[in-house]
Amino acid sequence: MVKIIYQVAIQVFAFLFRLVAPFNPKLKLGAEGRKGLLDRLRSTFPAQSAGRPVAWFHAASLGEFEQGRPVIEAYREAFPDHFILLTFFSPSGYEIRKNYTGADLICYLPIDTPSNAREFVQITRPQVAFFIKYEFWFNYLRELRKNGSYILSFSTIFRPNQIFFKPYGGFFRKMLGYFDHLFVQNQASVTLLSGIGITHASIAGDTRFDRVRAIASNARELPEIGLFKSGNQCLIAGSVWDADMQVLIPALNALTGKLKAIIAPHEIKADEIAGWRAKLSGRSILYSEVAAGQNPEGFDYLIINNIGMLSSLYRYGNMAYIGGSFGVGLHNILEAATFGLPVVFGNKSYHRFQEAVDLIEKGGAFAMADSNALLQMLERWVNNPGSASAAGGISREYVHSGTGATGRIMQKVREAMR
Repeated sequence: MVKIIYQVAIQVFAFLFRLVAPFNPKLKLGAEGRKGLLDRLRSTFPAQSAGRPVAWFHAASLGEFEQGRPVIEAYREAFPDHFILLTFFSPSGYEIRKNYTGADLICYLPIDTPSNAREFVQITRPQVAFFIKYEFWFNYLRELRKNGSYILSFSTIFRPNQIFFKPYGGFFRKMLGYFDHLFVQNQASVTLLSGIGITHASIAGDTRFDRVRAIASNARELPEIGLFKSGNQCLIAGSVWDADMQVLIPALNALTGKLKAIIAPHEIKADEIAGWRAKLSGRSILYSEVAAGQNPEGFDYLIINNIGMLSSLYRYGNMAYIGGSFGVGLHNILEAATFGLPVVFGNKSYHRFQEAVDLIEKGGAFAMADSNALLQMLERWVNNPGSASAAGGISREYVHSGTGATGRIMQKVREAMR
């Protein structure tokens, strides 16, 4: 019965997706990117892959891609003659990484209807398929199993409240049974899976640690950012939403002249940014204005109105505020931590992120309830830079100790591909 409900729900979702897409810019991109996709693959994929073994990597969005990128690149190095297919579910991943050179073909994943999954797998014939973190699609998994593909999930983390562990979760437990191996982040996940009879799982850790270490090693030098900072203490506010800025702005206003800030919104909305600038008491400048030749020295706030710079900005910070935790969920704190920055974020939606829980316990990260609490923390770091450096050192060591997941995953892949 649950299987029937799933299949009906997928069909309804596909219909509503097409119906609503013309009125939603993000959904419209996804709908247009999927239009005629299977026909194009049917006519071009055989020639593109040219008989090479196909490795398929699937990421829901940009964050999952960045998490999976170390494995994609390690796979390319280990199997240079294989064809790498990369799919995304969301436009926020595909549109930003559609020109990524580490894959041979990048496209959207067709909606998980039985016919779409059957045709997609029959066309692409993956020898191995990787699903990053939380991607579990029944029809694709079933078709991959029929195809004889080796199926892996990695950087996955399981919690007791997930449907797999509910009395009515039998259908979803069946999905887990389709995987040849599940690489999870912690022992708690292994224990939960063992409790429902899933024994083909092991701890590899989180590949994001490997990714952020690589980012830190290859971070771009940005002279204009150094000019903006000009030797002052600087807060990097990464992936912030309006809810974050309502907490940040009063704290920043109280520290005007004592602390500079680089603000990188999660989504670039000109009217929203204009509203923030109006509320900030210090002088602010947009990165686009700096790129056009305006000197950023002497400004209090630099607002990044583009996508793709954030990971290289942390090297210029003394402390970091990471957004999302007052709303949809905490964004990536590891990128800041690997540069040795103490990290602060909202106290609402961070508990399901293991790295946030770990770093709070160790003293490298701090969860703040409101502007007053945030101001007290920032003042402490501004007035005592040594305390900020000490917390940042904890963050850096935490990332360093968590690396190695990619190697553990690739060891299993090499054994399976022999």
